[in-house]
Amino acid sequence: MTIDPKIAGRFCEMLLPAKKIAIVGHHNPDGDCIGCITGMKAWLESFYKDRGQVSVSAVVPNHIPYYLMFMGGADSVILYSDSPDRAKAALEEADVVICMDLNSLSRTEELADMIRNGRCTKIMIDHHPFPEQFADLTISDTEVSSAAELTWWLLSEASRQSGTEITETCRESLYTGMMTDTNNFCNSLFPSTFLMAAQISEAGIDIDKIQMEIMNSYSEDRMRLMGLMLQEKMRLFPDLKAAVMVLDQQTKDKYNYREGDSEGFVNLPLKVKEVEISALFTQGNGFIKVSLRSKGAVSVNRLCRLFFNGGGHERAAGGRLYDVAVEDVENYFERSLRLFLGGFSA
Repeated sequence: MTIDPKIAGRFCEMLLPAKKIAIVGHHNPDGDCIGCITGMKAWLESFYKDRGQVSVSAVVPNHIPYYLMFMGGADSVILYSDSPDRAKAALEEADVVICMDLNSLSRTEELADMIRNGRCTKIMIDHHPFPEQFADLTISDTEVSSAAELTWWLLSEASRQSGTEITETCRESLYTGMMTDTNNFCNSLFPSTFLMAAQISEAGIDIDKIQMEIMNSYSEDRMRLMGLMLQEKMRLFPDLKAAVMVLDQQTKDKYNYREGDSEGFVNLPLKVKEVEISALFTQGNGFIKVSLRSKGAVSVNRLCRLFFNGGGHERAAGGRLYDVAVEDVENYFERSLRLFLGGFSA
């Protein structure tokens, strides 16, 4: 994986005149999103170190999962849900807005119109298919593991051209983003992914610490919730080679659910040899969140686009259901999958 030097050069040119920059991530930010945001923030602070006083803010629509807060700069990210006025000011005053790990402004929810209507320069850095054409500079590639990996190759070339140091904080954040989006090197892997990991490791980061923070820092409630989901909530459809789990609000309340507690749950049924498609449905406020994964030839991206108001990658996608009761979700999933596998097309 290489970044066209002309793209990296244009990226640097667009940054040079700026006095205020806002970096934006998507709703329900995951490890890739926060890794990109904090990694980019650390790099920009290094980029502007000898180029005058520049303010760099980071904004996401809602709460960051607690186990990601170890990343440098995560505690300074502005949450629109908690501080709407601060978030709005950061976007309205920005000369440049960098949107990361999102292919559509709709994924920023309440922030979308502020970004779209802003007179600032807009940059998008993302790895999802079908990028919306809203930015002045779109850096998009689906042949990478994560937005964090794409950002690593962009900043590597931008640093070479501008003489900017890639700090340890930046490296740790981008490694964390890549590691979490590949489910700890289990999926969406490319040769460039391992090259990125090797380069970052050689440059120096504490990989053991990152592994400990991500993989071994969950709460007792989260672990007990995972056990319940596997024991009582997982339903298999052997003829469809599929599994489904539904996390309802009552169960969330019982286990003191916090944002991010169900991260990775959708991958667990795929450990069953016969299961090739896994679905996790999580009851939210006015909608049901959909997470789909596959390990075979089935495109959950297409499945999600047809039946679950979303999309994503071929083997990892997500969406929302608005008009299906939580107690009917399993049946809706089964009917939808049978139609899909039977050749249904819109």
